[in-house]
Amino acid sequence: MRKWTHREVNLPEVTQQDAVCPAPILSPGPSAQAGLQKIWGAIHCQGDWAGLGLGLPWPGSPWHEEMGLLLLVPLLLLPGSYGLPFYNGFYYSNSANDQNPGNGHGKDLLNGVKLVVETPDETLFTYQGASVILPCRYRYEPALVSPRRVRIKWWKLSENGAPEKDVLVAIGLRHRSFGDYQGRVHLRQDKEHDVSLEIQDLRLQDYGRYRCEVIDGLEDESGLVELELRGVVFPYQSPNGRYQLNFHQGQQVCAEQSAVVASFEQLFRAWEEGLDWCNAGWLQDATVQYPIMLPRQPCGGPGLAPGVRSYGPRHRRLHRYDVFCFATALKGRVYYLEHPEKLTLTEAREACQEDDATIAKVGQLFAAWKFHGLDRCDAGWLADGSVRYPVVHPHPNCGPPEPGVRSFGFPDPQSRLYGVYCYRQH
Repeated sequence: MRKWTHREVNLPEVTQQDAVCPAPILSPGPSAQAGLQKIWGAIHCQGDWAGLGLGLPWPGSPWHEEMGLLLLVPLLLLPGSYGLPFYNGFYYSNSANDQNPGNGHGKDLLNGVKLVVETPDETLFTYQGASVILPCRYRYEPALVSPRRVRIKWWKLSENGAPEKDVLVAIGLRHRSFGDYQGRVHLRQDKEHDVSLEIQDLRLQDYGRYRCEVIDGLEDESGLVELELRGVVFPYQSPNGRYQLNFHQGQQVCAEQSAVVASFEQLFRAWEEGLDWCNAGWLQDATVQYPIMLPRQPCGGPGLAPGVRSYGPRHRRLHRYDVFCFATALKGRVYYLEHPEKLTLTEAREACQEDDATIAKVGQLFAAWKFHGLDRCDAGWLADGSVRYPVVHPHPNCGPPEPGVRSFGFPDPQSRLYGVYCYRQH
């Protein structure tokens, strides 16, 4: 059942000279406050309001404030009141054909019919470019004899300072999707009371928590679905050296490498899987942190326990660090190009193009190492001008004894000492 909360609203002054009785029907407005302001103006009209026979005193009279505030809430709660069409940021028309959908709408709710929404407790894992179904079903307790028309709303919850995103709203067979979800989402509705959401062509920004809300008149219930993309966290440093990126530049370089800035949860999961890195980097919430498996002097001191160290929030524009990026599993293939000669950076780009591919990005190489087992002891150029190679099974003459993606930094682009890693999309 919807919970009512107290909220202060700045209400406009209305004088007798400029007061004009408004029509009792509220048009969709940008906020609940706009709707309350229209009701307030109506309450202050002399004589009857919308045929209700209120006859309220004018501003300035001793009864004005008491009568206005006492009658404002009852008017909002009246069954036929026009203060009701506001639901979680969406407005719905209370037309004569829409006030009582189904069988005994108000009566059943008062007699104890309960609306129940069911979503999975476990996190759903998928990968970039795939399609996924976010399960959501609803039912009534006890079950209803006749079906009722309900309103369905899906939205993505706010995280790390980002605003909530409306995904889809639906009434019966009518639906509307929003923003970059347009053309990629629809309700399954394969079975009765099934309002699962299908998202196609998943993007890096799609991971997060989604809420499924079922609205039946004044009754609404919702469930939460958490979507996580399978991916890999990797630290990224500017070609200009250590600690050269502000937060916005960190976002840009991650995007250029087919990745996004990692969240704390993603970094923590990577630390649990063994990520050990002594350079602090930006995370999605604009905090700066770094993961340590083996405590040592340059990384907070040997006396501290292993964990994710935090510098806390930092100024997004003024402070500079490295960044932790997050790349998801690939739909394509990364491979080391067999070429008779070593290449400059420009020649490496051209060689991949001649092979109907593009030079691989850092995020793509990490994803290929993590999810496709790419294991190669040959250093190769990447799109950002760095030189790296992936090792799944460490062996002599191939770097440290741990698996990982080795880096030679950013050599002279004209040097002919390396091969190239290419990416071909399926």
